[in-house]
This record gives sequence, C-alpha cells and structure tokens, in this order.
Amino acid sequence: MIAGTMDISTTTGRDARLDSPSLSRTIRAYVALTKPRVLELLLVTTVPVMILAQGGIPDLWLVLATVIGGSLSAGSAAAFNMYLDRDIDAHMQRTENRPLVTGEVSERGALIFAWTLAAVSTLWLALTTNLLAAGLSAGAIFFYVVIYTILLKRRTEQNIVWGGIAGCFPVLIGWSSVTGSLSWAPLILFVLVFLWTPPHYWPLSMKYKDQYDDVDVPMLGVTRSGSQVGLQVILYAWATVATSLLLIPVANMGLVYTTSALVFGGWFIYESHRLYGRAVRGTEPRPMRVFHASITYLTLLFVAIAIDPLLPF
Repeated sequence: MIAGTMDISTTTGRDARLDSPSLSRTIRAYVALTKPRVLELLLVTTVPVMILAQGGIPDLWLVLATVIGGSLSAGSAAAFNMYLDRDIDAHMQRTENRPLVTGEVSERGALIFAWTLAAVSTLWLALTTNLLAAGLSAGAIFFYVVIYTILLKRRTEQNIVWGGIAGCFPVLIGWSSVTGSLSWAPLILFVLVFLWTPPHYWPLSMKYKDQYDDVDVPMLGVTRSGSQVGLQVILYAWATVATSLLLIPVANMGLVYTTSALVFGGWFIYESHRLYGRAVRGTEPRPMRVFHASITYLTLLFVAIAIDPLLPF
C-alpha cells in the first residue's frame, strides 16, 4: 500500500517519460492506479464463494458481471488510496514508481478516475446482480478509503486489523450476487479473511519497517519488536485456521475442503511459528516467507471451496 523515496535518477526517469507521453503509457498508468495484483485476491475469494452459494457452477454471465463489478469497485478503492497516500508514497522505495508519484497521472485525473469507478461499479452491480451486492460493494469502498486510509492508517498500529475489513467484502458480494441474501457460511468466510489479513500483512510491515517508520505510519512492524509481531502473527494464524474449520459443519463441506483446511492451515501455522522462533533467537526472521505462504494458503483454501461442491462426495 505504500513505499519509496524519490532520488535524482527517479526524477530524471520521470521527466523522460513525461517528455514522450503515449496513449498506451497513459492507459498503463491508470491501470496501475487500480493495484491489479490486489484484484487477484478479489477473484480468488469471490468466484469460489459463488460456486459454494450455488452448490455448483453459477450462471456464467452472473459470474462475469460480479467479477467486473467487483474489480471496478476494488480499483476505485485503490485509486482513492493512492490519491490520499501520494505524499508518503513519494518517500517510500516500495511505492516511488506509482503513477501519482511519477506524474504520469495528475491528482485531478486520479480523483475523477476513482469517483467514476465507484459510481460505475455500484450501478453495474445494481443492474446486473442485485441491490444487496451493489450496497456491499459501495460499503467496501467506503471502509477502505474512509475507515482505513483516512482514519486509521496513520494513527494506530491496529490499522490493518480493522481496515482489513474492506478486503472481507468480496465473499459477501459473491454470495449475495447468487442468493440475494446472506447466511452463516459467507459470514464465517468474512471472519476468516478478517483474521487472515493481519498475519498476511504484518510480515510485510516487518520487511519494510524502516520505510514505514520514515513516513510515520505506525504499522505493527514499526511499533513492536520482531518477536512481538511474530507472536501476534501466530495467534491470528491459529484463529484463521480454526475459523476455516467452522465452515465444515455449517456449509456441509466434504473431504477436499476438510483436508485442504487442515493441511494448508497447518503449513501456514508452521511458517508463522518459524517467523516467531527466528525473531526470538535474534536471527533473520525472513518475514516474506510468511507473507507469501499466507497468499498461497488462502488461494488453495478457496480453490478447495470451489472444488468441494462440484464433487459427488
């Protein structure tokens, strides 16, 4: 969500790019505002939940419409985030090449783009799915922009805990687009993603601790020691895996999901304990191992959610 310092070479490269603008470069810059890699998480958590809600393959037009609407919504939230964080993005190496920092997109252009995506995504979902899904989508944008980016991010080390709620909305949107309502199964998955977000993101805050500290963003990796962060990662990882097991009786999940939840969840917990152990011993904690493990864990778990309803056992 943040990063990078602007040096002379960066500025020179930016000026060179601006001297020779092109339509394709402009398009790429606006696409970059949507944080395309974050959209992968949306696909991973939305489509499998739609399959679970349907108990099989949903109408493919509905899936496409939901993915399009959700992607536009997530892109809007990301563009607002880049607009609001442009000051700190310019001073973190991780984000120094973002379009608003390099000048490839103007502040006014980014803001218009963000508002347009927000309006279009809400209207699109209302017309192609239902009002509940559209309302949840608008709520996700509000939570990420206002609650996380504006109110929490620069004020508390618990920013990602509560701000991460925005990333939980896709499971609700996916379920409601199919059923027009909510039930215990999507709520359990909502809690699962909520609990997964801190042990996913806190290792990243350890990796970029100095950069967050330089811009006065109080991520947990900045305000606490490595062992304290590691312990929190362990607690949330255990809570995430425990929550994943609640889906088994509630949604009548079968062997594929049950095995996946236990095996991949055990691996996620193991990597969390390794992070803590290395931090306690004073050796290099290698936080990115847990960061990447968390992504793989969630991806494989939701793939299992998609496969399980399609099997006859």
